[in-house]
Amino acid sequence: MTATTAPPAARTLAVLTARHARLRPDHPAVRCADRTLTYGQLHHQSGLVARALRAAGLRPGARVAYLGKESEHYYETLFGCARAQAVLVPVNWRLTGPEVHHILADSGSEVLLIEDAFAGILDRLPSPYRGSVVRLGSGGEYGEYGDWKNTAGEGGAQPPEDAPPVGPDTPVAQLYTSGTTGLPKGVVLAHRSFFAIKDAMARAGIHWIDPRPEDTALVGIPGFHIGGLWWAAQNLDAGATLLVLPAFAPGEAVAGIRDHGVTTACVVPAMLRMVATHPGVTADDFTTLRKVVYGGSPISETLLDDSLALLGCEFAQIYGLTETGNTAICLPPEDHLPGRRRARAAGRPYPGVRVRVVDGSGAPLPAGRVGEVCLATPARMVGYHGLPDRTAETLRDGWIHTGDAGHLDEDGYLYIQDRIKDTVIVAGENVYPAEVEDALESHPGVAEAVVVGVPDDRWGEAVHAFVVAAPGGVPARRDLHRHLVGRLAAFKLPARYEFVDSVPRNPSGKILRRQLRDRFWAGTDRKVN
Repeated sequence: MTATTAPPAARTLAVLTARHARLRPDHPAVRCADRTLTYGQLHHQSGLVARALRAAGLRPGARVAYLGKESEHYYETLFGCARAQAVLVPVNWRLTGPEVHHILADSGSEVLLIEDAFAGILDRLPSPYRGSVVRLGSGGEYGEYGDWKNTAGEGGAQPPEDAPPVGPDTPVAQLYTSGTTGLPKGVVLAHRSFFAIKDAMARAGIHWIDPRPEDTALVGIPGFHIGGLWWAAQNLDAGATLLVLPAFAPGEAVAGIRDHGVTTACVVPAMLRMVATHPGVTADDFTTLRKVVYGGSPISETLLDDSLALLGCEFAQIYGLTETGNTAICLPPEDHLPGRRRARAAGRPYPGVRVRVVDGSGAPLPAGRVGEVCLATPARMVGYHGLPDRTAETLRDGWIHTGDAGHLDEDGYLYIQDRIKDTVIVAGENVYPAEVEDALESHPGVAEAVVVGVPDDRWGEAVHAFVVAAPGGVPARRDLHRHLVGRLAAFKLPARYEFVDSVPRNPSGKILRRQLRDRFWAGTDRKVN
């Protein structure tokens, strides 16, 4: 399907592989390391996964967790779940045992597919996992996974007779994103989340994000993030080839782009910085690139200028949340050109997407006034799994309340200036202060901890912890670090600790977190980096 071709009528992941298996069965769908999976093979292998899930007795809506680095098996599982009417729960492989345990327990996942390299985490869960475990060999080997797929009985091949048909509103993925309470919430996304924006652009003849059948697309963002899953779905829907890295490394990314003729890529700004500063890299490594899509955190003007000069291709910035089904706002390629630069804008809404900025009472604000950014998009989430009250707080009358502070200009461009919520974004990973603070305060030497995000040249933001010591002496920074390792993922660990006698509070006792942050952001236009 080209950028100008109307989308097919059937718009679910459940039928996507069948279409391409029929039209171009031998075209590469996924490349990972030295392995290639064609569209015909992807359709066949995902069918085996679907059959195995049915044979295991999973009913429509059952959750299937996947814990492993990027590989062709992830995409077989994604489409196998879609075809079996199961819901894929991708798990961040950087998380600790307690964090993984919460996701498995909260989702109620009945099957866990886990890469051998991470199997040890099962021994570190607070309580045993009660579902079925299927192990994948490291480095793309099959392990038990191959036997599990190939020995499923034929009776599991078809959905139950009473299963409802798969439609645009059928849930297909549940991705976990933390909140200000520190406990990750499962964002349930339906099939429409992966097609609504793409189809709206096609109907409007807009090519801001335009995957093509001849593309080779680098998946820089892991599939447990909505950005990675969404990007993969866009390109597979177009019949393109995915170049999948088990984990992002700048040297491997540069070599992959050069050696496989990568034409498009989706990355976070920190990845662009790592590529631009990788030893020996030159513009000759990127001659096949035609477009880079970036998002996850704002980009500095210096990094954008350097990336444009080095990569020599079109750039498009995207903004959205897991709750919006990924992108809802885009700064298109034409707004990156000299003379039209809107470097500080997040962008403008896609066709069919509405944006408004509201005050504390929910009343819309005029252009130029800062308030909370709200988005209405056909790709929005179904809701938070098992959390109707939290869903109602975020999704009101069809509007996603983002928790981000920003304003619109007279031309309808959105500018993000701060976060109403206290999220810290480290290289595109969300870190929520409450979770880090709770872990720090479990140390006997800590009476109180407050975490804020501070500018960081390499990662965009870093975690800075203000610590009030408990009576008896100030704990060593090294001891605090050791205490957190194993409790929190590495990207959540504070980069710096600052010991203070007390933290500022307002008369009602609420911590004045902004006051702690402001000295780090003095002289900047935005309070995010």
